[in-house]
Amino acid sequence: MDLVWLRVAAVLYAIASLAAVPAVLYSYPRLRRIWLPAAALAFLFHFVSVVEMLGLAHRWLPVGYGEIESLLGLFIAAIFLLIRLIYGTFSFSVFALPAAFLLVFVPAIGDNRYTFPSPGVRTGWLVIHIGFLLAAYACLAFSMAASFLYLVQERHIKQHFSARAHTSGSRSRTIVQDWLPPLDTLERIAHATLLFGFPCMTLGLFVGSLLAQESVGPAYFFDPKVLLSFAMWALYVALLYIRRSNGWRGRKAAFLSSGVFLVMMLVWAANQFSQVHRFLVP
Repeated sequence: MDLVWLRVAAVLYAIASLAAVPAVLYSYPRLRRIWLPAAALAFLFHFVSVVEMLGLAHRWLPVGYGEIESLLGLFIAAIFLLIRLIYGTFSFSVFALPAAFLLVFVPAIGDNRYTFPSPGVRTGWLVIHIGFLLAAYACLAFSMAASFLYLVQERHIKQHFSARAHTSGSRSRTIVQDWLPPLDTLERIAHATLLFGFPCMTLGLFVGSLLAQESVGPAYFFDPKVLLSFAMWALYVALLYIRRSNGWRGRKAAFLSSGVFLVMMLVWAANQFSQVHRFLVP
C-alpha cells in the first residue's frame, strides 16, 4: 500500500504546484485556497507511505535512489509547511512544491520503470520535450536581449538633450539609436517573454524526467545535465519572483537574466557529460 499512498501524494503535489506557481508568480490569489490544503494532504499521504515502506522493510534507513528521493521530498515538504506555519509566508511554495513532486514522481511509478507503448510514442514525447525547452530558451534569450536594450535606451535618453547641443557627429549618434523602442515597451517585452517561457520550461523538464527515468530509473536525478536543468529552472523561478516582488528592471534585471542565460549555456555544455541525455543519442 505504500506505493498507493505515494502515488496519491504525487498527484496532490502536482495539484498544489499547479495552483501555487500561478498564485505567486502570476497573481491569482484565489488559487491560494487550493495549494495549501493539497500540499498538507500530500505531505500526510507521503509521510504514511514512507513510514509504511520502512516499516515493511524492517529498517530505518532508505536504500536505493527511489527511497532516498522520496525521503528527500518528504523533508522538503515538511520544512516548507513548517515555514508556512511559523512565518505565514507562501513564497517558498514555488520552489518546494514542484521539487517535492519531481522527487516523488519517479519513485511513485514503482520498481518497474514506465515504458512507452511504441518507439513512435516515445519519439512524440521527445519532440514535445525538445520543443518546449527550445521555446523556453528562446524566450529567455529575448528577455535578456530586451533587458540589455533597456540599458542602452535608458542611457540614450539621459544623454539625448545634451547630445542635441553638441556637434553634428553627436546628433548623428543620437539618430542612430532612435530605432530602439520606448523603455516601457522593452520592459514589457522582457517580462512577457519570461512569463511565456516559464511554463514551457516546466513542461519540458517534466516530459524530460519521464523520458530519462525510462532509461536509468531514479538515478537520472544525479545526472549532471539533469541537476543543471533543475538549477536553471530554480533560477528562472527566482528571476520571475524577484522581478515581480522587488520591481527590478533595467540593470538589475539584465544581470539576473544573464545569470540564468549562463546556466542555460552550461546545460547545453553538459550534454557532453550526461549519460542519460545527449542530443546525438536520443
